[in-house]
Amino acid sequence: MGASAGERVRPFRISVPESDLDDLRYRLDRTRWPDELPGAGWEYGVPREYLRELVRYWRHAYDWRAAEARLNLWPQFMTTIDGADVHFAHIRSPEPDATPLVITHGWPGSIVEFERIAGPLSDPRAHGADPADAFHLVLPGIPGFGFSGPTREKGWEHRRVAAAFGELMRRLGYGRYGAQGGDWGAAVSRELGRLCGDQVIGVHLNLIPGAGATAEPAADELAALSPAERARTLASWARFQAWSREQQGYADLQSTRPQTLAYALTDSPVGQLAWIAEKFKEWTDSADRPEDAVDRDHLLTNVMLYWLTGTAGSSARIYYERAHAAYRGQPPERSAAPTAFAAFPRENFVVLRHRAERTDNIVRWTEFDRGGHFAAMEQPDLLTGDIRAFFRGLRDASTP
Repeated sequence: MGASAGERVRPFRISVPESDLDDLRYRLDRTRWPDELPGAGWEYGVPREYLRELVRYWRHAYDWRAAEARLNLWPQFMTTIDGADVHFAHIRSPEPDATPLVITHGWPGSIVEFERIAGPLSDPRAHGADPADAFHLVLPGIPGFGFSGPTREKGWEHRRVAAAFGELMRRLGYGRYGAQGGDWGAAVSRELGRLCGDQVIGVHLNLIPGAGATAEPAADELAALSPAERARTLASWARFQAWSREQQGYADLQSTRPQTLAYALTDSPVGQLAWIAEKFKEWTDSADRPEDAVDRDHLLTNVMLYWLTGTAGSSARIYYERAHAAYRGQPPERSAAPTAFAAFPRENFVVLRHRAERTDNIVRWTEFDRGGHFAAMEQPDLLTGDIRAFFRGLRDASTP
């Protein structure tokens, strides 16, 4: 029996009209620049001269058509789940026994994040690695983001997204699969493992929601920890305090008035660029500019997915929906799915193992000496190796 109209998976190809690119060029040429305090650097936000130079590159050197062609090398599809369009890449490995793996991006990311890990994960033989570590990849856009947006109704928080992605994997015929993610993708992947425990063989995360110190650690908690974990706990608390003081504003705005913000970001490509580029500076293992950690063209392609689809507002709404959900403020429900965590030192939130183990079945914990929030873009080799090792361990453990 064929799929119903509501379950149909339709081929999709990115094909941006030239008129949209002409409109972008027109707007970039007519940017109205604000004033700036002398010597402020990044202290007040994105420096004007840095952004001017980046905009010049975007306008005169960046090649969207080349990026579009690279993305279209991935087989892409569209389907409708729970009333929302879900765009995804489905990259089947040439290895017939490959493990299905759904990888979910976050904000302000997109499936563009995974350009540098998709090949090594799906075809390790072609990249000098063990073909037994191959994955069939499913890379969906979160509803509201990019070509999966905009959403048309309220309520698309991470639990609903996880349920939709579980349905997506069912439609693709995957009865057993793994999940991976960071940022919102971590929240979605973790929930997918909890919600679809009979199908999800393991969850690999590079962030664990709710496992950091968001309140001053109690003396009895600290006393029970090893010296290393105690130091990590105090560092987590210090990092959270700094975050709340200096970097929380974007989340507060997107959690309360995403529609108001949407007018500015949807009308101004420079505004959209600045809103995202700041995060790629602050959240990565960079020194003076985002390009210290992430390739400039890669960053701009990610920004283009927001600009060309007009989804600045609908992607921000996931913050609003989480902040206004009935479960807001409650601890996460425990997940029994085997879970691996990859810790990158410049991640925004220091994840604490003793807290993660309260709610997650931690079976692998790896700490790296470099990298930040956008691990797949910053350190693709490290992330790829850790994903392979985790799922290889699960396969070995299940082998009689």
